[in-house]
Amino acid sequence: MASMRDIKRRKNSVTSTQQITKAMKLVSTVKLQKARTRAEKTNPYTEQMYKTVSSMMRKSGNIIHPYLTAGESERKAVIVITSNRGLAGGYNSNVVKLITNGEFKKEDLDIYALGSKGHDMLARRGYHIAENRSDIMDDPTYTDASNLCRRVLDSFAKGEVGEIYLAYTHFKNTVTHIPTLVKLLPVDTTGMEEVEEDNVMMNFEPTTEEALDMIIPKYVTSLFYGALVEAVASENGARMQAMDSATSNADEIISDLTLKFNRARQGAITQELTEIIAGANAIN
Repeated sequence: MASMRDIKRRKNSVTSTQQITKAMKLVSTVKLQKARTRAEKTNPYTEQMYKTVSSMMRKSGNIIHPYLTAGESERKAVIVITSNRGLAGGYNSNVVKLITNGEFKKEDLDIYALGSKGHDMLARRGYHIAENRSDIMDDPTYTDASNLCRRVLDSFAKGEVGEIYLAYTHFKNTVTHIPTLVKLLPVDTTGMEEVEEDNVMMNFEPTTEEALDMIIPKYVTSLFYGALVEAVASENGARMQAMDSATSNADEIISDLTLKFNRARQGAITQELTEIIAGANAIN
C-alpha cells in the first residue's frame, strides 16, 4: 500500500490539475457562446446560397462548364479544418479519420491544412501538404476563406486537381458535433435538394459561362466560410465537454485518494496504539 505521503502528494497533484480543467472549461464555455452566435448568424446566408445555386442548377438544363465537370487530373485537393490546440477529445482525430479511413489514395491528395493538429497528424502519415494555413484558425474571416478558395480554385482551373473536398466538423448543437466530408467541386447537381418552385427554365445574361464564373466561386467560398465558423464552435464545444469530463474524473480520483488516505491514517494510528499497548504490557 502507498504511504500517506505518496497519497497526499498524488491528491494535491490531481487537485491542481482539476483547477486547470475547471478554468479551461470556463474559457471554452465563453468562447463557445461567441462562436455559436457567429455560426447561427452565418448559417442563414450559407443555407440561402445553397438553395439559390440548387435552384439555378435545376432550372438551367444541361450546362457544360468546368465547375460542373470533373477535371482530367486524378489528384484531389482536400481542405482539412482542425484546431491549433489539443485537449478537445476526439475532435481533431475524427476529422483526420475522414481522410485516412476514407476511399482516398494517399498519393493522389493535396492537403490544404487549417489547424496545426490536423497538419501534424497527416504529415506524420506521409500525406502531401500543399499549404499550411493554421494561422487562419486563430480568428477566421470571410477574407481568409475567399483568399484560400481562390488559390484552390486556380489549381482546379489549371487542371492540377480534378476534384475539391472539404473536411470539417459540423456544429449541430453544444453536445453534438459531426465530422463531415463535402465535395465542393465539381458541383454535384444530382445531390442537391429539390426546390419547390416553378419549372420555368432559367436564362443567364450575359452568358451562362460568365455567370457561373462569378457565382460558383462565391458559392464555394460561402460553404467554406460556413464550415470555418462551425468548426470553431465545434472545437470549443468539444473542449468544454472534454474538460467537464476531466473535472468529473478528477473528483472521483480525489474521493478515492481521500478514502485511501483515511484508511492509511487509521492503519497508522492502530499500529501506534498496538505498539504502545505492547510496550506497556512488557513493562508490567
